[in-house]
Amino acid sequence: MARVQGLALALLVLTLVGCAGQNYVVLLPDDDGKLGQVVLRSPKGETLLQNKNQAAVLGGTAGETFQASDAQVQKDFGAALAASPFKPVSYLLYFEAGGAQLDAPSLAEIGRIQADIKRRPGVDISVIGHTDTAGDAQANAALGLTRAQAVAQLIGTTSLSAEHVSVESHGESNLLVATPDGVNEPRNRRVEVVVR
Repeated sequence: MARVQGLALALLVLTLVGCAGQNYVVLLPDDDGKLGQVVLRSPKGETLLQNKNQAAVLGGTAGETFQASDAQVQKDFGAALAASPFKPVSYLLYFEAGGAQLDAPSLAEIGRIQADIKRRPGVDISVIGHTDTAGDAQANAALGLTRAQAVAQLIGTTSLSAEHVSVESHGESNLLVATPDGVNEPRNRRVEVVVR
């Protein structure tokens, strides 16, 4: 039985029946290069995997590991790795003060978001509008929703069913940069798009 230690997202464990007919486990880093740990326990003892491409034969001698080459990992696990789902990606788009006009760098991100949506089968999207604390809280809630709806339209979610798209507003209630009431803060005027 394998016990995972550390960050569950920081590791990828793959098991395969190799060419010698033995099952083995190999530890791979996540997309960010972070690595967790795996402890393999059997009646024979424990084996710790904590380095990139470190591997162990299941049911093998306790503590005995080997280093799987990148070529071997690709040969044995390439199909499984290619079939892995895409990780969620979050995009922050920023707005000019007082309206639903994206700033130029954010407008340039729309194509990237659209491409990300197209490459995912069964895509699920959250579009959340935010405002700064300048103005009335009720008006900011409405403005946040207007911004979210504008972005949803720009990225092309109208062709997706409602069950795959969530559009909402947090108004001024979920600030990226904490400010007192009445402060014009550009980083709080945003829409967050999460593509899963």
